[in-house]
Amino acid sequence: MPTALLSVHNKNGLVEFAHGLVSLGWTLLASGGTAKLLRENNIPVTEVADYTQSPEILGGRVKTLHPAIHGGLLARPANEDRQQLLDLGWDYIDLVAVNLYPFEETIAKPNVTHADAIENIDIGGVTLIRAAAKNHERVTLICDPSDYNGILKALQSGRVAFETRKQLAVKGFQATAQYDQKITDYLTHA
Repeated sequence: MPTALLSVHNKNGLVEFAHGLVSLGWTLLASGGTAKLLRENNIPVTEVADYTQSPEILGGRVKTLHPAIHGGLLARPANEDRQQLLDLGWDYIDLVAVNLYPFEETIAKPNVTHADAIENIDIGGVTLIRAAAKNHERVTLICDPSDYNGILKALQSGRVAFETRKQLAVKGFQATAQYDQKITDYLTHA
């Protein structure tokens, strides 16, 4: 059974996407707020903290930064990698839907404090994007909610093509590069 990890700040279209995944037989993992929304909409989900057996800590600053998550994303499609995950009680994560804290929108607010700006620098989300994009041979990355429908259609017809996964990986690396540049610009001029 394939597994998807959902960890999104922008939840537009997420409920419909998650329903579609479940109807195709996918297992869902989700971080705190995302899991809460899915449960409220009667979508079966396992919270990341339950999957990793490690609670969210530091007021939610650390949720998905765990070997069970990143091992599941970075494992190659090789028997040795899969067996190592299974020996640890984990499995592949085949799809990641993630988007980042709204850093740019935060710093555009009048009278934003430096502390608020810093708190809106996403660490785990960027790491998820990079891990999934690096392993696009096996993992589908969605960092833009406008891609949900196209990916669902591809999954309904069998699977997501390598070229599509590669394009989504490029989109992910572009998103993290732009995000880092906005943070760099802010800190340079703050």
